[in-house]
Amino acid sequence: MNTPTHRGRARRLVRQLRERDLGLLAVLHQLRLMSGAQLERLFDQDHPTGTRARRARRRLQRLHELGLVVRLDRRIGGRRAGSSGYVYGLSGLGQAVLAVPGLYGRRRRVWETSPHFQDHVLAVAELHVALREREHHGELELLTFQTEPPCWRTFTAAGGASVTLKPDAYIEVGVGDLALSAFVEIDMATEALPTIERKCHVYVDYWRSGHEQHEHGVFPRVLWLVPDERRRQRLATLLDRLPHEAQPLFTVGLQTEGAWLLMQPPAPETGL
Repeated sequence: MNTPTHRGRARRLVRQLRERDLGLLAVLHQLRLMSGAQLERLFDQDHPTGTRARRARRRLQRLHELGLVVRLDRRIGGRRAGSSGYVYGLSGLGQAVLAVPGLYGRRRRVWETSPHFQDHVLAVAELHVALREREHHGELELLTFQTEPPCWRTFTAAGGASVTLKPDAYIEVGVGDLALSAFVEIDMATEALPTIERKCHVYVDYWRSGHEQHEHGVFPRVLWLVPDERRRQRLATLLDRLPHEAQPLFTVGLQTEGAWLLMQPPAPETGL
């Protein structure tokens, strides 16, 4: 509840927090859930691995004790994984500290969702971390990383109906002199193929509407990231059934290749 006491406690906590503490809370708000290991990789990248792990453990423990982050009732990596094995979400008090407009009274308690949903959110977070690591090493510049719902697009379809396209993320990276953009779909091999095919047709309809091209000058690639080679082959077969002129819009790859694929310019003949 947005009470004066709640707001006052949030203001007092802000004065106790370091810039990196606030940065950690901000990235949790953006990505909703992250594992301790992902947060460890994202922050203190200039320190040796052991030092980085100790610093991350201390920071996460402190934020947890202050009530700014919550630990989900699950672990990744087993009991000995320590704080790096926990999954973390932003608490209501953490949201108040960030003073995020409109969140009071309708907080997203994502830590109470299903393990399947959590795994999907963590996969999106993993792509963000992988891109930040490449940025740290000078391979790219991460210009935009929008998660849902800010990355969604609403347009008018050919029949006049209003349609909302719901990617998992919209990403822009700078590589040399190029600015490359993509809508990203994280596939966990749980959706039925007809469902994926229908979503691909929504992308085709959006491309044909010309709305994105008018607003931004280019239509982003649509990158499907899948967990294994078998699933990649199945989606590749599905994409071959799409209208021939729209097939260059789509790329399918493994989740482990996501950051690398986002750095690759489209082939000149695609016109993207």
